[in-house]
Order: sequence, then structure tokens, then C-alpha cells
Amino acid sequence: MSPTLAARIEALTPQLTAWRRDFHRHPEPGWCEFRTAATVAAILDGLGWTVAAGAEVVDAPARMGLPDDATLSAAFERARQSGVSPKWLDRLAGGLTGVVATLDSGRPGPTLAIRVDLDALPIAESQAASHCPAAEGFASCHAGWMHACGHDGHTAIGLGVATLLAERRDQLVGRVKLIFQPAEEGVRGAAALAEAGVVDDVDRFVAVHLGLGCPGGTVLCGCDGFLATSKLDIRFDGRSAHAGGQPEIGRNALLAAAFAVTGLHSIAPHSAGASRLNVGRLRAGTARNAIADRAELEIETRGATTAIDDYMRERAAQIIHGAALAQGVTADVVCVGRAVECASSPDWVARIASTIAGLPGIEQVLAHDRSPRGSEDATTLMARVQARGGWATYMIVGSDLPAGHHQPAFDIDESCLPVAVRALAEVALAPGP
Repeated sequence: MSPTLAARIEALTPQLTAWRRDFHRHPEPGWCEFRTAATVAAILDGLGWTVAAGAEVVDAPARMGLPDDATLSAAFERARQSGVSPKWLDRLAGGLTGVVATLDSGRPGPTLAIRVDLDALPIAESQAASHCPAAEGFASCHAGWMHACGHDGHTAIGLGVATLLAERRDQLVGRVKLIFQPAEEGVRGAAALAEAGVVDDVDRFVAVHLGLGCPGGTVLCGCDGFLATSKLDIRFDGRSAHAGGQPEIGRNALLAAAFAVTGLHSIAPHSAGASRLNVGRLRAGTARNAIADRAELEIETRGATTAIDDYMRERAAQIIHGAALAQGVTADVVCVGRAVECASSPDWVARIASTIAGLPGIEQVLAHDRSPRGSEDATTLMARVQARGGWATYMIVGSDLPAGHHQPAFDIDESCLPVAVRALAEVALAPGP
């Protein structure tokens, strides 16, 4: 890495921290990232990138797990009152909160895409004195929501890379696209960006995440341990009746849901690889002496391959409808999130590893790792790039964490921010097809 670039990254580090802390203080759920996305778009526009947002980069019908209109409107109004640019905010209305920025060098070469995510989680943030965001005054100002997975840091990294590359356009070949993706949590957002065609012209793709079990100083260039997954919302509708007076005329939705839960957890594992199923929530009933006429389940299936997840999802649907039939109720199953399997491209992983080896702050570079790490929305974008002959990978930049992901005391070591920016900038500036 050139000393000039090293010095520029050092000078940029306070801004990376400031961006990250601002996003951390103002977390927004998936499809409601109005303030975050409008802020990002305005900064990118100011840096000279060509910015597309809203319906230009999000296929509205392909969105999954979209909040109701009242939730979207309230989040939009809150963002408007925060003072973000109306030029960009208005493009995001209705939950079209994706942003894609392009920098064209004007010289022949591949198109590289770097994807980061924007959304937060429905978790109440710790207010303990030992929790850095609380102690230093940038804990979430939105009750019940926080950045508990590092997406605030990812967004700051994307802006850092944008700053460096805008200043070094004359050193680039081809094009660079920065994808700021909404609704990663619950694997709800990538499909809508893929259907909008945002990666259809991409030759090289990198998604980046902080932490995920990697300690500070370690970079994993090809994370291959993500499971395919489906997120399902189920509603049983029956008929209410007095539980003591006329129970025989009731149709018990709660009982159907209970039968479904036990049946779901009895699905046979698949011989071809790991499978998972979890019932996360069950809501039903209004009173102890009334037959429940409605019950709701929130479940997820996972599989080591897309085919295994398909098996789990199909068996789950059979069990749900069977439980409904047994109790004389109806069942409606809606898929509110989905991700596929996708392994990183070996040649691309090797090139990235050789490019970043020895950079400041990177003590260990790992190539591929298939350790289980849950599921990731980026695999949908990766698979689309690979289906068109491109290379794709998922990179993890290590960070020491005081608490695990999706926990109230989650935080990142902010020293990983310039490390990630260095690595991604060097990948973008590296010569080669």
C-alpha cells in the first residue's frame, strides 16, 4: 500500500468513527432505513459518485417482510424531521431504501461491486456503564432498536471506501459499484435488489461483515458456512366458542398451532447435510374460557444446501396444513425471507488474499472457512453474479467483541473500521482482470 494511501486512511479514521457512531445512535429496521439511506446517498453524491436510489435499485414486488404502511410512514416522517436531504429521502418513500453508487474510471476493466448493509435489530440496547455506546453517548435513541450486528460499521466502511476511491479515480480501471442494501436481517432485502438488476453487470462481488467469530487482526476472504434459509409466518384461523358452554362448535386455532409445533420439530433430518428448524414465536387466544379462533407462528428452516432447505420448508408446509385440517381450521403460510446457498469463488478468494496480505492491521489472512455461521442475505446476490459468469465472495474482517451478535451489549472494536477500508480499497485498486 502506498504511503499516500496509508496517510489518507489514517486521516480518515476519525470520520469513519463519527459515521459509525451516528448510524449507531439512529438505528432503523429493514425497509425503514430512511435516515440512514438518505444520509448515505447525500454523502456519495457529494463525493462525485453516480447515485441511484429507491425504485431505481429496488424491485418493490420482490421485497419480503415489508412493514405495514403505518410503520413505514412513521419511520419516513421521523427521518424527514431529522433534517436529511429531501432530494434523496423522497426517492425512498414507501420502503424503497436501497442505494447503489457507481464510479466509472472511463478505462476498460471489470465491474467490481462491494455490498454493505444498513438495517438494525429489534433489540433494546444495554445501558450499562461498561457498554461503550452508553458510556460515550451514542447508544440508540430509538427504544427497542439497536445496531446489534455491526451494520452501522459496515455502512461507515462503505462510505470510507467511497471517499478513498473518489480521490483515486485515475488509479482505477473499469467500474466500482457500492451497494448499500436494506433489510438484511431476516434475509428480506437482497432478492429485491437482485430482481432490480443491480448486480447483472457485475464481474467481481464482495460482501463484507465485521466480527462473526473472527478476532481482531484476522480477515477471512471466503466465508462458505452460511446455510440456506426460509422465514415463514403462519396464521391459523378457526372459530371462537365458549370453552365450557359449547366447545363442540369451536374450531381451535391454538390447538392446531400446538400440534404443528410438535410436528415441525419432528421433521426427519436430511441425509445429505445439516438441517435446522425453529419455532420462534407462537401467539394465540384471548381468554382462558374461549376457544382460540386465531393463532400465529413465526418459524424458520435452514439447510446446508438450498435443496435441503427446500425439503425442510416443504415438509413444514405439509405439517402445518395437516394440523389445520385435523382441527377444522385454515392455515396461511407466507414466506417473509429467503436466502440460498452460495460458496465463494476460489480464484477470487485467492486474489483477494494475496492483495491484502501484510496490510497494516491484518495479522492473519484466511482463505475459505465452512464453519456454520447462520444465514446471510448476500448469498442471493453472490449466486446471481456467479450465474452470469462472475466471481463472488463473502469477506469477514475480524473484530474483538464484548458480547456476541444480536445481544444487547453488542459492540465492535472501532479499530477494525480502517482495516476494512484499507482492504477493500486495495482490492478495488489492484490491477488485474
